[in-house]
Amino acid sequence: MKGASAPLSTAAIMPSPIFLWRFKVLLFFIWGFSCCKIGWDSVMRMSVDLRDLFLYEAFLYYNPLLLVTMMVWLWGVNLWIFAQSSVNYAKIFDLDQSHLTHREIWKCATWMTIIVPTSMTAYLYLYSHGEVSLAASQPVLLYTAIALVLIFPFDIFYLSSRYFLLKTLWRIVLPLQAITFSDFFLADILTSMAKVFSDLERSVCRMLHRQVATIAWFEADSVCGSHSVAIPLVLVLPYLFRFFQCLRQYKDTGEKTTLLNALKYSTAVPVIFLSALKYHVFPDRWTSIYRPLWLLSSVLNSLYSFYWDVTRDWDLSAFTRIFKFSKPSIMSNLLYGRRWVYFWVIGSNLVLRCTWTYKLSAHLRHNYLTVFTIIALEIFRRFQWVFFRVENEWNKMNSKSNIQLSMSDTSEEDKLLGSNEHNV
Repeated sequence: MKGASAPLSTAAIMPSPIFLWRFKVLLFFIWGFSCCKIGWDSVMRMSVDLRDLFLYEAFLYYNPLLLVTMMVWLWGVNLWIFAQSSVNYAKIFDLDQSHLTHREIWKCATWMTIIVPTSMTAYLYLYSHGEVSLAASQPVLLYTAIALVLIFPFDIFYLSSRYFLLKTLWRIVLPLQAITFSDFFLADILTSMAKVFSDLERSVCRMLHRQVATIAWFEADSVCGSHSVAIPLVLVLPYLFRFFQCLRQYKDTGEKTTLLNALKYSTAVPVIFLSALKYHVFPDRWTSIYRPLWLLSSVLNSLYSFYWDVTRDWDLSAFTRIFKFSKPSIMSNLLYGRRWVYFWVIGSNLVLRCTWTYKLSAHLRHNYLTVFTIIALEIFRRFQWVFFRVENEWNKMNSKSNIQLSMSDTSEEDKLLGSNEHNV
């Protein structure tokens, strides 16, 4: 009896999972409040004329990572919905048994949510208190740590998933092989993150030239300034990657629709470069010639992309499975088979497609809060797009398998009939 009572006493000492979860949530809110309070006090310590410039620089270093964190959170939601529904996303993406589930994705997103704002708070605090060199080291350390985690060769931090991500990125950059669904799916997501990559390039440029927490980058014509040619070049890269993928698909399959898809991505190129011309031509020429062309190309790109989303990527006739959960719940009752869901997705996709060209425009990038909001909305649009794009692919896979099964059954019946005739 004495030996048997030990496990009971140990179990009685251990706190319940609900208590641990509530304790973690409490710590998270305390941490969030502390970061907001320290950050606000640090900003208020500065003079009014430097405050806006300082926030602009801080946003440049940290808003790309904050937006990536948001994308990871929403990707976890995508996987959670797929796990509850009848869509087998692991089969669609050709994932092995060790792929990350939505819980592991959310765990990564949680750590990103803690680390990135903590580094930003430290940057604000140190800079406002005169520790400029220490403040400048914060984004450098954060970017270095993220790069090391991604390429870490040992079997920790989800090695197989990191390897799958890096391999897919390499296939996107160099489409020398047949394009898989994972390749062009991730490449489509990268087009929504084009402004993120542009800000990453500018941040790394300032780190390499030791311009972090200095006023050297205020000069627009400097190597890392707002007039840099590298900005439109980085913005256009995701669209070029997708463009060459479409050409590769046409080479492999001969389908003419892939050429029309390539044309869609090419319409983003004039939007980007016509906008960048504002810094390299006379103001009257920009107003009279290039600005109308920029507006025309923006409308063309938005409408063409919207049309392709609805008719090709989604295929409206196949909206049948995505919100049909294996276990009925409040969410499935609200979403599955509801017409308002499709009206909302189509309407919001059209609006956000039109506003998305704002972030592609180099001459509007100084409104950093507006650009940040538009990029966040574009990430949300892409989050919605994922559901219906994956569902459409799942329906295509099922229809192909059904056709193959029916063809095999027919061939077996023909063989049986042929053998019976021979016997007669």
